[in-house]
Amino acid sequence: MATDWHPTAEIATLRERARLIAALRAFFAERDVLEVETPVLSYGGSTDVHLASLSTQATTPAGRETLWLQTSPEFHMKRLLAAGSGPIFQLARSFRDGEVGRRHNIEFTMLEWYRPGFSLAELISECDALIRQLLPQDPGPLRQRRYRQLFREALGVDPFTATLDELQRLASKHGGLDMANSPHDDCLDLLMSLVIEPTLGRDGVDVVVDYPASQAALARRHRDPQDGEWVAARFEIYLAGLELANGYDELIDANEQRSRFSADNAQRRALGRPEVDIDERLLAALAAGMPPGCGVALGLDRLLQLALGKERVAEVMAFATPRC
Repeated sequence: MATDWHPTAEIATLRERARLIAALRAFFAERDVLEVETPVLSYGGSTDVHLASLSTQATTPAGRETLWLQTSPEFHMKRLLAAGSGPIFQLARSFRDGEVGRRHNIEFTMLEWYRPGFSLAELISECDALIRQLLPQDPGPLRQRRYRQLFREALGVDPFTATLDELQRLASKHGGLDMANSPHDDCLDLLMSLVIEPTLGRDGVDVVVDYPASQAALARRHRDPQDGEWVAARFEIYLAGLELANGYDELIDANEQRSRFSADNAQRRALGRPEVDIDERLLAALAAGMPPGCGVALGLDRLLQLALGKERVAEVMAFATPRC
């Protein structure tokens, strides 16, 4: 039986964590962004093929039912937006199965906020301002990097036009494992995480834009102004080789969102992964009318890890897995 009861973070670090979270709340209060709280449990979960959701059996008025632990508070927060909440933020307990390591924990804190009427450029600027407010030193200039160009520079390949065979060979080479039967986006994700991500956010804050349209998730899609390719209207922010934030020009079309959820579950079946219940209440909220705008999810523990100079996210959490 485990007997190590000590926290994974020092008490002095937890005091600093509390100080930084207070500064974060002040940041949003100054901008009149409402703090909200939404449930950890829901009847629907994330269908994202690359996420492993956790579920539990609970006794409800309807009997024993499956409820999903949220991978982020996104679906509930969008229902609030559709109900007329205006700009909102949340510090949410989130869960992703199997994610334990220097940068990951199964249970973690997600900072998520939504800005009706904002453009991606405006949200990127606000993310940058928040990051700079919490870090003890200036991280350097804000730089925008195009996903496609990063692959061309680092790997000599165009991720939009390369053949699947070419990407599988590259992924196998750099990943040190057999990717011969892996789908297109799995190869791109591996190459991004192992080859490109470690180089990002060095002497500056890097914002990656224009991801492949197949990686839009819950974001709109638009034409690349340079060559007319369909790309995802999303961005990711990197600092010191860490992915900190993932932002979207939010998809508000209920029919398109249902189609994407169904496609995710079809891919899950094809890969032998369990399907996840679609969040019907989110789709109903989108059908009722969610205002156009942008939203972003930021891994708070990662940002605090950088702000406090720690090597692992566990060092800024009171009790990280497996000492929880």
